[in-house]
Formats: sequence, C-alpha cells, structure tokens
Amino acid sequence: MTSPFRETINAICSALPGAVWSDPWGGGHDAWKVGDKMFACMGSMTPGVSVKCADVETATLLKEHGIAHNAPYFYKSWVRFDEDADTDELKARIEASYKIIFSKLPAKTRKAISETQEVA
Repeated sequence: MTSPFRETINAICSALPGAVWSDPWGGGHDAWKVGDKMFACMGSMTPGVSVKCADVETATLLKEHGIAHNAPYFYKSWVRFDEDADTDELKARIEASYKIIFSKLPAKTRKAISETQEVA
C-alpha cells in the first residue's frame, strides 16, 4: 500500500513534462527522471523525498534553517524533505529540482520534451 506522502510526491512529479518514474536499484524506490537524469527520489526504507538544489550553498541554508535534511547517498547539493514538510514547499522544491536538471540536458533533448509538452 502506498503512503499518502508518496502518492502526493508521485502526483507532483508525474505532472511535470517528460517526467518518468523508475526503480533503478529495485526494492521500491521511486526515482523521477527527466531526460534520463534524476530530479527527485524516495527511498524504500527512509521516509522523505530527496531533490537537487541550485548549489551546495542553497542546500546548506535549507538544512541550517531546519527546512530540509542531509540527503543520504547524494551529492551535497541534494536535500531530503520529511513526510511532514509543507506540501506547497515540497511542490516548489520538486519543480525547482526539475528545472535545474532540465536546464542541463542537451538542447536536442530539451527541445524534444518541450515540443511534446509545455515545460513548467
């Protein structure tokens, strides 16, 4: 059975243009990718969602202010939000992560995604 938190995160991610779900490590992970690059991930054991920030400084600020936590197994520019995080904050951070990853995709890939769906 899927938790309401996981359902909320999956609904936010699935609404983004070109977003694709995968379970790259098996065992019930929800990894959301655009252009084969991950922008959000939920583990199978630890509750929460990990997303990419614009830089390490932004991630550090979010952690220092208690808004987010260290994202285990990810680079320092990634943070994890717990299940009790504000839904609007989660949506904004997931969309920001998506935009960061989307912007770094090859031009041809960005164009193909943009032609099929409007990018947020």
